[in-house]
Amino acid sequence: MIIPCIDLMGGKVVQLVQGREKALEGDPPLDMLRRFAAFPEIQVIDLDAAMGTGENGAIVELLAARARCRVGGGVRTAERARSLIAQGAHRVIVGTAAFTPVIEDIVAAVGADRVIIALDSKDGKVVVKGWRQATDAAAEDVVGRLEPYCRGFLCTYVDKEGMMQGTDLNWFRRLRAATAHEITAAGGITTMEEIRALSAMHIDAALGMAIYRGKLDLAALADLCW
Repeated sequence: MIIPCIDLMGGKVVQLVQGREKALEGDPPLDMLRRFAAFPEIQVIDLDAAMGTGENGAIVELLAARARCRVGGGVRTAERARSLIAQGAHRVIVGTAAFTPVIEDIVAAVGADRVIIALDSKDGKVVVKGWRQATDAAAEDVVGRLEPYCRGFLCTYVDKEGMMQGTDLNWFRRLRAATAHEITAAGGITTMEEIRALSAMHIDAALGMAIYRGKLDLAALADLCW
């Protein structure tokens, strides 16, 4: 499955490089949603909520009401997860909280089938708190113990996120070997060849910068979804 990304900051659709530097702004949120209408699911991330600098709740709710969306950004409490599901989110993406006891409260509130755990890796280690704090664990070493708390994993190769330089297929192969759960790959995916390689591993692809820069054709991507 191909999953286009809508990342929100300050009420606008943006793309960042490695979660820090804003590289571009997209069309207004509803316009982007219309551009992505051919895809079965959209990924919506509230970057302000993730970084603790604000929130884009009204836009998130609007998008979730109009499309099947997986929503992340600042999902650190059961109340936040429950609220997003109530607003129409199909699933919630949990990052930092997945490494704390709060994950049990979130699962109790919405059910494991509604949870995607973000396993974001930089320099070989899982990073949390908006990719600003490194842990001492590698994603492939912790994925197994997190399986009971989610339906699948969003695995971002932060080293190449937004850089249009390709991703690390070997990392995704190690992750695939470590879990039978759903995996969505993100971070640096730039070519149709990479997408096909991921698909052969039964890994979905969440795409951002390569779509926004026009490197990947939306019509060709939509054809892969069916």
